[in-house]
Amino acid sequence: MRQVAEYAGVSVGTVSNVLNRPDLVAPSTRERVQAAIKELNFVRNDSARQLRAGRSRTLGLVVLDISNPFFTDVARGVEEIANHNGLAVIVCNSDDDTEKESSHLDLLNEMRVQGVLINPIEGSDKKIEMLREHGTPVVLFDRQAASEGECSVAVNDLLGGRQALTHLIDTGHQRVLFLSGPFHLRQVQERHEGAVAAVEASSTPLDLDVMTTPTPNVTTGRSAGDRIAAMPPSTRPTAVFCANDLLALGLLQALTHAGLQVPHDIAIVGYDDIDFAAAAAVPLSSVRQPRQQLGRTGAELLLDETTNPDHEHQQVTFEPELIVRRSSDLQRS
Repeated sequence: MRQVAEYAGVSVGTVSNVLNRPDLVAPSTRERVQAAIKELNFVRNDSARQLRAGRSRTLGLVVLDISNPFFTDVARGVEEIANHNGLAVIVCNSDDDTEKESSHLDLLNEMRVQGVLINPIEGSDKKIEMLREHGTPVVLFDRQAASEGECSVAVNDLLGGRQALTHLIDTGHQRVLFLSGPFHLRQVQERHEGAVAAVEASSTPLDLDVMTTPTPNVTTGRSAGDRIAAMPPSTRPTAVFCANDLLALGLLQALTHAGLQVPHDIAIVGYDDIDFAAAAAVPLSSVRQPRQQLGRTGAELLLDETTNPDHEHQQVTFEPELIVRRSSDLQRS
């Protein structure tokens, strides 16, 4: 800054004003300082300024599995709002591992981020409360808040599960399998509960079985597909509702490789409606979540809590939408 001041023939204080309060500087002086900054390739030491302010110009985003396009789309929504407000986003991947999640939250706390958006693992409440006690706002996403004392953005997964099973019941299926991720994930629990509610509300006799996978990804979907394909036709499910689209895509690959036709032999419905769902060899029916809108709304709530002294906590719940494609609709085959 001293070099810029000397080059432009002004004081260091004037350079500081141009950088931080340009409206206080006469236009001709401001242009001279900006020309000096450009000529000298000056880059401000923003970390020092942030240290004085007590907070960095960043938001933290903690997701369960960054390899899942659902979370990538959420991150895009968060980044859109952050960039509009001159902030950067630090994305942390917990891998559904409590130790990794705890380590990420400690690091974000040390970095003095302005706030944290998190899809929390069960049992994270104490760590999240510690962040809040240190003055760091936290917003939950893809998870409904347990109380009105915190902000959250989520999708009604009970309704989504019910929509998926109602569709399969209406298309005549009586042996349906719920291909699940681990049941400690609340999203999996609620999607299953919605599916059960649809069965209970139906007058059609229907068997709803469950096959649990350790991780809801393509690899475990393929493994499950191999097991399903090996079942006798008389007991094999005629339809599978998958806890997410990655499982559904893996399942589709395995069934196709085994010579089974989707949806003639087995219908498939996924969840999330990631872009790959519509682009699959057999386009997947899926329960659509407003992924980027989840991120945008979560970031807006977080920034409002950070800057607005009159902030009021909100628990925003979006409605899912079943998108029917060829994987569950014989008429589209």
